[in-house]
Amino acid sequence: MYTQTGTPVTPALGPVPPSRNTTASPALCAWLPGLESLAPYAEDQLWLHDALLGPFSGDIVEYLTLARATGGPVLDLGSGAGRLTVPFARHGFTVEAVDRHTQSLKRLRAWADRIGPQVRGRITTTHADLARLRLRRRYQLTLLAGAMIAAIPPDARPGVLREIAAHLGGDGALALDYTAHDAAGLAEHPHRTWAFQVPRFDGVTEWVVARQVFDLATMSEQITYFIERSEKTRIRRSIATTDKWIVNQGDLLRELRAAGLRIADQRQQWLDERTHSVLLVCHPAE
Repeated sequence: MYTQTGTPVTPALGPVPPSRNTTASPALCAWLPGLESLAPYAEDQLWLHDALLGPFSGDIVEYLTLARATGGPVLDLGSGAGRLTVPFARHGFTVEAVDRHTQSLKRLRAWADRIGPQVRGRITTTHADLARLRLRRRYQLTLLAGAMIAAIPPDARPGVLREIAAHLGGDGALALDYTAHDAAGLAEHPHRTWAFQVPRFDGVTEWVVARQVFDLATMSEQITYFIERSEKTRIRRSIATTDKWIVNQGDLLRELRAAGLRIADQRQQWLDERTHSVLLVCHPAE
């Protein structure tokens, strides 16, 4: 759960969903490092999925500013339900959204349909696994937003970056963000537990305990979500997991250079004393 400073602490919890009487503050789940990529494997996980992604929506402004500089078309890799794709289409950009979850792409199309045919007509959806990415056209802007680079296995990442670079326009850009961890901090605290309430507006109360396990030997991260939903007549419990990879900054920079990309802009924001988020903007090397 959170203290009032946003620091994670480990409560004395067994592998069961949290009690509804926990004192964790829902507002403080706004920057849970590494908890942003839960995939909606089932319909009842959508509220949690949106709650984890929602706090990151501020990056839309930065990415739209970049798109105005590069022009379109835009490639949104790991698009999910369209938190970037649909706003980009509303601003007049042609967007191809790629995701491995058909349910997410279905939600994306439904959202665009509700806005209108003009927006829907600017969007193409492609069902594909990023680790086996094969592109068919050139793009002026490619996005790996929401720390999606951490969802690509390290042995597949160089090939994915080469594929992206080969399909960027001459003055195009790749923009990506990720969570950078201090290795000493991970070694000292490889297990972390968070508790929070999921904001819902449908009469259901949902609480979650999220347990992060970092493995430096394999550079992997697993997050297990113990979920409790209180409905009118019953309480339902479920478990969901997310497997991700720890991004080594040095390795990533070498892979970008090997793919023929140069870093034009790098921004960092500290999340705590040992963790920061990184935004990279890359252009084809001259």
